[in-house]
Amino acid sequence: MKRRHDMPFGAQCRDDGSVRFRLWAPAARQVELCLGDVNRPTYLPLDQRDNGWFELVTDAVKPGTQYRFRIDDGQKVPDPASRFQPRDVHGPSEVIDPEAFFWLDHAWHGRRWEEAVIYELHVGTFTPRGTFLAACERLDYLAELGITALELMPVADFPGQRNWGYDGVYPYAPDSTYGRPDDLKELVQSAHSRGIMVLLDVVYNHFGPEGNYLGGYAPQFFTDRHHTPWGDGINFDGCESRAIRDFFIHNALYWLTEFHFDGLRLDAVHAIADDSVPDILTELADTVRSSVAPDRHVHLVLENDRNQSRYLQRTVTPKERCRPRTYTAQWNDDIHHALHVLITGEKDGYYSDYSEHPLDQLGRCLVEGFAYQGETSLHRNGEARGETTQGLPLSAFVSFLQNHDQIGNRAFGERIDKLADPRAVRAASAILLLAPSPPLLFMGEEFGAQSPFLFFCDFEKDLAAAVTAGRRNEFAHFTEFSDPAERERIPDPNAATTFAASRLNWSMVAQPHHKEWLGFYRQLLKLRSEYIVPRLSNACRIEAGYEVHGDRGLSARWRFRDNSELTLLANLGTVPLSGLKSSASHIIYANAEASVDALQPGILPAWSVVWFLES
Repeated sequence: MKRRHDMPFGAQCRDDGSVRFRLWAPAARQVELCLGDVNRPTYLPLDQRDNGWFELVTDAVKPGTQYRFRIDDGQKVPDPASRFQPRDVHGPSEVIDPEAFFWLDHAWHGRRWEEAVIYELHVGTFTPRGTFLAACERLDYLAELGITALELMPVADFPGQRNWGYDGVYPYAPDSTYGRPDDLKELVQSAHSRGIMVLLDVVYNHFGPEGNYLGGYAPQFFTDRHHTPWGDGINFDGCESRAIRDFFIHNALYWLTEFHFDGLRLDAVHAIADDSVPDILTELADTVRSSVAPDRHVHLVLENDRNQSRYLQRTVTPKERCRPRTYTAQWNDDIHHALHVLITGEKDGYYSDYSEHPLDQLGRCLVEGFAYQGETSLHRNGEARGETTQGLPLSAFVSFLQNHDQIGNRAFGERIDKLADPRAVRAASAILLLAPSPPLLFMGEEFGAQSPFLFFCDFEKDLAAAVTAGRRNEFAHFTEFSDPAERERIPDPNAATTFAASRLNWSMVAQPHHKEWLGFYRQLLKLRSEYIVPRLSNACRIEAGYEVHGDRGLSARWRFRDNSELTLLANLGTVPLSGLKSSASHIIYANAEASVDALQPGILPAWSVVWFLES
C-alpha cells in the first residue's frame, strides 16, 4: 500500500515523473527554483499566479534532488513545506517521493481512545542512538509494559543537532538528526504491528527563532495584532489568512495520511490568537474529521491552559454514543498540580492555585475532569479559569504525574522521585493508572529512571548566549537562585553535556530496585487492561462522586453502564487514617502499605491506596 497527501504547496511528485513546485510569496516580485551546487547553480523561473502564488512543473528534477527558492534575484531560501531538510534549517530542501515507501499495515485502523495508555518520548534521548529506527528496538518492551499509544515530542526540523522540538521551523520535515522520512514511517508501521498507536506532538502556535525565512517573502504570515510569548502571532484571522490556515490544516492531514499517525497533540493552543469564526482549531478538527476514513480511529488532543472544554464536546449518535465533535481529549494539568502539591509540598508558582485544597481538587479531577471550571485563579491575577465539564466523558482528560514540561521546566530537570517520598510516588501512580481517565507516562518513569530531563537546544552563537542567559534568569525570582552566582549552576541549554545528561540509561532496568519499579507499573497496567478498560464505554458520563476525609483522606467511586462500581480509598499522608471504609469487598489492588488486616477496622496506613471493584 502507498500513501501520499496532496498539498497545494511544496514539491509534489506527479504520476508522469515530473515535479510540481508551489510557493506562497505575496511580497515577492519573482521566484526561481535554484538547483545544483553553490558554485554552478541552475535557475528555473516559477510562473506567477493569483493571490501571491508562484508555480513550476518540471521534469528537470527527481526524488532526491536538493533545491531552494531564490526570491527577487536575492536571498535563497528552503521550501517552508519541505518534506526533508538533509542539511538542517539553513540548507537546501530535498524532493521526497512519499510513494517510495510501501506500507504493510493496511489492516490497521487504530484503537479506541478508551484503551489509551500513552507513553511520551523524546526521540533524541529515548535511546543511545537517538533515532527513529533505534526507537523501533524498544517497541516490544513497551508492548509488554502495557503501552497502547506512543506520543512523540515534536520532530519537525529544528536548528542544530538537539532540541526539545518546540523550536521547529519546517513543520512538514522530520528532523534529519533522527533519520529520514521513511525511517519515521517505519517506526509508525512497527508500532502498529504491535498494536500500538502513534501520536505526534505538533506546534501551531509559533515558529522557532532560527531558520524561519517566511517573514522575508510572506510577512502576512505574522501579525502584530496578536502577541505570543515568542513574538508576533501567526495570522490566522486577518487579511490573506486563508493560505496560512491551509498551511497548518494540511500539515495535520499530512501527518495523519502520509505517515499514518493515529493522532496529534496540539501544543499550547492557548497561545493561538484567532478571532475568526470558526477559529483555526475548530476548522482544523472539522476538516480532519471529514477527511479521514470513517473506519479509522483518529485522535486529536489539546494542551490548553485555559481549560476550555468547548473543544471537547461530544455528539451522541445511535451507533457511537459519544463521538468527539472536534477534539478527543486534553492534557489535564490540574490533576498533575494537585498531586504534585500533595506528595511534594511545593506551593510556588502555579502550584499556589492548588495549595489550599489539593485533595478536593484531586477528587474533582478524578470524577469530573478539570479542577478549575470557572473558578478564580490567584496565580493568574484573579482571572476566572476553565469551563464546565458537564456532559463530557472522563476519557476526555489525559492524566499524568510526569511529562516533559513538568520535569524539564525545573532548573535541574528533576524527576518526581527526586522530590518526593517513593511511597508517595507509588501511591500517586496507583491512583492515576487505575482511574478511568487515560494515563500518560513520560519515558523512563516506569522503571524509576534517575536521569534528569533538562532543557536543551543547539542555537547559533549569539542566539545561544541569549537563550542561556534567558533560561537562567527565568529562575531569578526563586529564593534559591536570587544570587547570580547560584544561577550559573543551572545547566547551559546549549551545552552538549546537558543533552547527554538527559538521555535515558537503559542499563538501570536490570538493577533490582528499577526492575521492581518496572514490575509495579506492569502490574498496574495489566489490572487496568483487565478490569478498567472493558468498562469504559462510549457513554458520555459515568456516574461518579468523591469525598474528602480530613486533610489527607480521599474516597471516590465510579458506576459504569454494566452497573459495576469502582471504588478508591486513599491516604495521601504520613500518618494512619481511621474511619475510611468501603462497602465493597472485592479488592483488585492494594499497595504494600494497605494491609488487609488494617482495612477491616477501617484504618488506612500512610500513603496507602486501595481499589475495589464490585460487579
